[in-house]
Amino acid sequence: METRVADARVGGDPVIESVRAVPGVSGFFFDDQRAIKAGAEQDGFAYHGDPVTPNFDRVRQAGEAISVLLELSDGTVAMGDCAAVQYSGAGGRDPLFEADSFVPVVEGPVAEELLGREAAAFGANAAAVEETRIDGNRLHTAIRYGVSQALLDAAGKARRTTKTDVLTDEFGTKPATEPIPVFGQSGDDRRRNAEKMVLKGVPVLPHGLFNSVEKIGEDGSRLRDYLDWLATRADELGPSEYDPRFHVDVYGVLGEIFSPPYDRPEVTDYFADLRDATGPYPLQVEGPMDEGGRAEQIHSMAELRDGLADAGVGVDVVADEWCNTLEDVQAFVDAGAADLVQVKTPDLGGIQRSAEAVLYCRGTDTRAYLGGTCNETVESARACAHVALATDAAQVLAKPGMGFDEGYMVMANEMRRTLALADAVDGSESHDGGRK
Repeated sequence: METRVADARVGGDPVIESVRAVPGVSGFFFDDQRAIKAGAEQDGFAYHGDPVTPNFDRVRQAGEAISVLLELSDGTVAMGDCAAVQYSGAGGRDPLFEADSFVPVVEGPVAEELLGREAAAFGANAAAVEETRIDGNRLHTAIRYGVSQALLDAAGKARRTTKTDVLTDEFGTKPATEPIPVFGQSGDDRRRNAEKMVLKGVPVLPHGLFNSVEKIGEDGSRLRDYLDWLATRADELGPSEYDPRFHVDVYGVLGEIFSPPYDRPEVTDYFADLRDATGPYPLQVEGPMDEGGRAEQIHSMAELRDGLADAGVGVDVVADEWCNTLEDVQAFVDAGAADLVQVKTPDLGGIQRSAEAVLYCRGTDTRAYLGGTCNETVESARACAHVALATDAAQVLAKPGMGFDEGYMVMANEMRRTLALADAVDGSESHDGGRK
């Protein structure tokens, strides 16, 4: 049931007149990461075994979302989607997001905070949602994420401009003038989908979903062999002058293979082998270990990064586990614990927090990867494309879904459309003295 303000303003700048929450589906599934790491047996697309993480009914279950609809007093409707990461409840993240239970939150306390507010005031409106508490607790990250997207859309509609322009004005940034490099994710179909990426000239690939010892190999040989194969296919199938960057996510599994005890020369030698396998293509390894807490993770990541630098091994390490909130990103950057930090958009809450996290990396030797999850929606992905452009992030994830083509299309096209509109506006300003 929607919540509506009775005395909405008529004429003038539009205000938020009603708030509605519609349960929906997300682009993938929720997976109990702890159960999978503990050996849950894959059964086709499902998993055998009991869930370990609280609130999960099974190891793999259908993803859920909530579409937030904001009706403005000028009759337009702004939208955003509440969504949570595939591995909810793991690595310090908020618990499983169950849509039906959160509809009353959006149409109750959130609506009460927003009704009657000027739609154009994105910064103030998003901050109000970020600060909202229920019984002293912050709203679930998925709620903050989706509502802030709707507020960003509302501001763009009220100002008659793009979401990129709204964010650029809010943060005083100079937006990108070219599309941000898109990072394709393959899912378990890591060979076929990687070949699709190479054929399409995707700049960063393939993610790989190396989330178990079985996939990486007990001695790491399967990952090494895969990278060797990928480099060969990039040479054979890639467009002329194709110069991709390889990025694999290992979900902390290397920490299981190489410890205890941690043998620094053994680990650096293995990373050197991975780098040799990629040939001329740069390599990024995401989430090499999972130490069970932020301080421990930062220490181990910094130790690994220092070890690789001392050994002259040119592999970049990417922070993911225990790097969830804006404060987490800042801590990893301040400690020099990663070459690249994933800004995992649903985990930061409001979408403006993702922008702040990317901008925090400026002037440091840590680059910002605007990520997220396959378990988002088209609406949330499109909003993130604008964050990437407004903050000029180093790379942005192709999402939602695990089929690759669809997510790549969503992100690439949204950025290209936005840049085309910016070019049109710039041309109109140069010829007519202002925006039309």
